[in-house]
Amino acid sequence: MRPHDRFPHDDPREWLNRAHSNLARSELWTAGVYLEDLCFDAQQAAEKAVKGLLLALGVQHPFIHDLAALFSLVDETGLDVPADVFAAATLTRYAAATRYPGHTRPVTEEDHKAAVGLAKKVVRWVESVL
Repeated sequence: MRPHDRFPHDDPREWLNRAHSNLARSELWTAGVYLEDLCFDAQQAAEKAVKGLLLALGVQHPFIHDLAALFSLVDETGLDVPADVFAAATLTRYAAATRYPGHTRPVTEEDHKAAVGLAKKVVRWVESVL
């Protein structure tokens, strides 16, 4: 796979590049890798896609991981976030708590599959809007 063209940090295309990179990593389950870490990449894919959209909409995004808050910022611009995309706000749990031992139950294969599916939905929606 060829690396993406690089763009400046304030270019929404670079944020989408990073979203695609995290999305690709989220599907690379190999020996020794926790599903929690792959779900973190799925969350990061959704987060970076939404932050790229906010940049395109002229909104300075805060440096937070809370997808519900980021989706609310999109809504404030007048662009409606579809309910099935907003459902990805549940990925926020993978931004911190699941990355450390003992803070939550182990992630299952079903959880992982759902997380990747939600992240893909967010990335596709952002691309369709841009």
